[in-house]
Amino acid sequence: MLDDGTKDGPLDALSGEPLDRRHGPLYQQLADILRQQIADGIFPIGSALPKEAELADRFAISLITVRRSLRELEDEGLIRKRAAKPAVVAASEPLMRPSIDFHSLAAIAESTRHRKLRIRSYGREVSAAAADAFGLEPGESVYCLRAVLHVDGQAVSQHTIYFPPTIGSRLKKADFDDVVVFRSVQRQLGIRLSGARVTLKAEIADADLAHELNYPEGAPVLVAQMLYRSVDGEPIELSIARNRADTFSVTYDAPNDLV
Repeated sequence: MLDDGTKDGPLDALSGEPLDRRHGPLYQQLADILRQQIADGIFPIGSALPKEAELADRFAISLITVRRSLRELEDEGLIRKRAAKPAVVAASEPLMRPSIDFHSLAAIAESTRHRKLRIRSYGREVSAAAADAFGLEPGESVYCLRAVLHVDGQAVSQHTIYFPPTIGSRLKKADFDDVVVFRSVQRQLGIRLSGARVTLKAEIADADLAHELNYPEGAPVLVAQMLYRSVDGEPIELSIARNRADTFSVTYDAPNDLV
């Protein structure tokens, strides 16, 4: 039988300290707290979390923030939400389904928490897609960073990141010391990015990608292509990430702009 929660018990085990925006997004802080409580067995599988209103009161945050936190835990497979009832714990550890939020550069950076980028190589290559994106002559070489993203030690996506010669020549392999490559570029070169044009598409894993990601050949791949531009409108970076479809999802917040 499911435990629908009480006024004491698990709720009392939660910190009553208000969350601090200086430590990151409030919804992420609450998600981290609940995730840890679930892992520690404070909320065992089959038990109910505190009500949304109780969480909002306890941490002095809005219901919208609470619901976004719970949605993140649900996306990870940790909880199962129920209509008009508190959410129920479904697993003690997150499933391998990190979500990518593309609504801002800050959100993209936040999506890389708890991940590690392993750099494979950096040098000049010829890429028709990069030359077109940067407005270069066909056959003109660009700089290319090749890396693999790992989550909990598992390779989950292959990253191919191109830079135009004027940018790439000012960077070296050791400069890419951040899992967020565009953040490394901003810091190393003092360039302020205005944003990115994101294109999503589907592919299937070829033999090389399947081997690199320990993934079946022919399995679906989620491709996220991002063209970053400076505040002056100049293309700075073309990033192509090929993600295992069984480990990634894409998240958007869609406002109601109907009139």
